[in-house]
Amino acid sequence: METTTPSFLNTLPLLESSSDDFQKKAYAQARTIKASKGDIIALHEDIAKNFFVITKGWIKLYRETLDGAQAVIDIMDAGHMFGESALFHEGTYPFNAEAVEEVELIAIPLELLKKEIDSNPDMTRALLSFFARQRHNQDREIEHRTVQNAPQRIGCFLLRLANQTAPDNTITIHLPYDKTLVASRLGMQPETFSRALAKLKEKTGIRVKGATIEMESLNQLSDFSCAACSSSFPCKDL
Repeated sequence: METTTPSFLNTLPLLESSSDDFQKKAYAQARTIKASKGDIIALHEDIAKNFFVITKGWIKLYRETLDGAQAVIDIMDAGHMFGESALFHEGTYPFNAEAVEEVELIAIPLELLKKEIDSNPDMTRALLSFFARQRHNQDREIEHRTVQNAPQRIGCFLLRLANQTAPDNTITIHLPYDKTLVASRLGMQPETFSRALAKLKEKTGIRVKGATIEMESLNQLSDFSCAACSSSFPCKDL
């Protein structure tokens, strides 16, 4: 199902340096797509026509192994975008993208982004910076899997998502209902994830209510989760 697209694309870090012309064309040609759990948004190695901005829900990015298993690359929530890397992947999507719950996405023609990058040096620099941050995050994740224990890795994951503050200053994070998916994203077995989440709750005082996690402050979570990091910049700043 498609509906009208809201005009907040210029709030995205990658698109902040885009020209007025790009913004006008993006608003005119973008569309909002609603998808249900299990719907496939993009297929690995399909010709890429759009890149996507998530406005509601969660998307799983994955590839299939030769034996049919899924290798989860990432799970992304509202405010994230995907599909732009197809510009540098022979014009095809480098992963499958699947809705893990009801989602809403903004689909924008990839050709618009390509033309903007070709004509706008500021946009080119913004894209290089965007990919550099992605690479930095990937390097940090490799480090985390080596030196962090399981509760710390979950804490780091939560810090990246902790961007919503309620009026009473309680920080609320809504995870996808399938916690097995989060476990897979963090390289854990489901039973390991459950035990590690209980340990994290004990160490940091977070409150776990089903798929919702609440905390009064990021400080204790950050102190615990980032203790094994080599960088002075905590996960919440990435």
